[in-house]
Amino acid sequence: MWIVVAAVAVTVVGNALVPELATVGKERIALVRIEGPILDSRSTVDELESYARDPLVKAIVLRIDSPGGGVAASQEIYNAVQRVRAEQQKTVVASMGTVAASGGYYIAVASDRILANPGTLTGSIGVIMQLANFEELMDKIGVKNFVIKSGRYKDVGSPFHKMGEDERELLQSVMDDAHRQFIEAVAEGRALDVADVETLADGRVLTGQQAKDVLLVDDLGDLKDAVRLAARMTGLKGSPPVIESTPEFSFRDWLVGSLFGDTPALPLHTGMNLMYFMAL
Repeated sequence: MWIVVAAVAVTVVGNALVPELATVGKERIALVRIEGPILDSRSTVDELESYARDPLVKAIVLRIDSPGGGVAASQEIYNAVQRVRAEQQKTVVASMGTVAASGGYYIAVASDRILANPGTLTGSIGVIMQLANFEELMDKIGVKNFVIKSGRYKDVGSPFHKMGEDERELLQSVMDDAHRQFIEAVAEGRALDVADVETLADGRVLTGQQAKDVLLVDDLGDLKDAVRLAARMTGLKGSPPVIESTPEFSFRDWLVGSLFGDTPALPLHTGMNLMYFMAL
């Protein structure tokens, strides 16, 4: 029995090490996956910065399969991609999967080139904030809400009182500013006039083919096409090795996946949140 266990262990370790040993000392392409709602930027930014410091990594391919997410999180990843290109002179190619919309598209425009599948859902250039109101429900069940505040708008967006017109105008100004930031990022990244982007920035969703027709993506292709393009852009010959980080094991994620399957997490934050997010 111990011989069998040892043989299995050696096989597992060997299978894990052989691919790594095969890439030692070779110039390679790094693959960074951005999947699901973008609620936190830390792991993606750390991954980008790690590859940026590796002299053997000549290009990074961003595989984006996301409907977007938080405004700040999307912007932080966008800024990290820009730093990788500007400071470490790394080539970055974005490869769009099933969905690369809103915040997912925001990140893509920071790259050197964007490839999408013909049927990829992308675009959705806009901002959304969704707020619930429980005032009538609370009246029905006889619950009173008391607020002590030090500023007129300190409880703006509260679900416990009807939104006033002045509050709506205040929040709309915030939304408009975040929307303007999105438009300007697309115009800069795609070398388009702001006015041209504005005509597309009404939240509409486009297929990859439609996005190519209006210059929001560069070409059509899958992940392998993106890797080949990154290799050509950096002068790598043949089929360079592609590396990607292995996610750390999480017992909690394993348990949730075992119980509920691979259902993606939804951006169910409480309170007020600005989202570059495509409503599903």
